[in-house]
Amino acid sequence: EVQLVESGGGLVQPGGSLRLSCAASGFNFGWYAMTWVRQAPGKGPEWVSAIVTGGGTTTYSDSVKGRFTISRDNVKNTLYLQMNSLKPEDTAMYYCARLPERYSNFLQYDYRGQGTQVIVSS
Repeated sequence: EVQLVESGGGLVQPGGSLRLSCAASGFNFGWYAMTWVRQAPGKGPEWVSAIVTGGGTTTYSDSVKGRFTISRDNVKNTLYLQMNSLKPEDTAMYYCARLPERYSNFLQYDYRGQGTQVIVSS
């Protein structure tokens, strides 16, 4: 059974940092590209960042580029998202998700975790 379990969310002041983690199990983690997706209250899902299987190629949405860093540890089967210079508009539920072998956009994931809440507020 594929499982993705996020952690690391919380309440942080604007300008602060958080590091999200996603523990993966039930599949060969190193074989799949992974992505982070977020959803704010009353809004649709928004793609944040993605990383290929070996971790050598990463990509970011314009809204987080230069502030967030995605990485993965294929030995620990864990995906990370380092979030710096957080803004109130980053407030959302953050989900890690697995991308299937073929996809045309980063929201076409086949499995997603339960999410971890990030609140950026003073």
